[in-house]
Amino acid sequence: MAGIRRATARDAAAIADLMQLKRLRYAAYQPTFWRVAPDAAQRQRPFLRELLGRPDTIAFVEESAEDCVTAALIARVAAAPGVYAPGGATLDIDDFWVVDERAWETTGRALLDRAAQEAGERFGAVQVVVVCAQLDEPKRAMLRSAGLTVASEWWTRPL
Repeated sequence: MAGIRRATARDAAAIADLMQLKRLRYAAYQPTFWRVAPDAAQRQRPFLRELLGRPDTIAFVEESAEDCVTAALIARVAAAPGVYAPGGATLDIDDFWVVDERAWETTGRALLDRAAQEAGERFGAVQVVVVCAQLDEPKRAMLRSAGLTVASEWWTRPL
């Protein structure tokens, strides 16, 4: 079945493989901060299975006509830190990737919109926070077009 659907624990291996592509690309952007552990995908699979079973997780995948996962978004809804008061919960999106960079404006945007809608309806979330590498321009362009703005940057160097 092609299209976007809710992710389940059965998708953990496919999502881990997809996220490995993200890690490798991000490691090329900043090799120290994004250094990939040799067994990263294998270690991520059980974590993802557990995460996808949690009630505060919002997760979607896109499947191709051949039932291959071509995009994934995994998010958690959480309260903002006590020193901030945005007026409600935050949708925190860390694992969010599309195989084909040209799909950010279509598939990526659809995944983001579905997750944001669900977070607002189910959890009363009032903001979304998305992790994106500085040099991931296709994803950054989609985030800008979706109305997101840069709130913070992390600066790093090896010690």
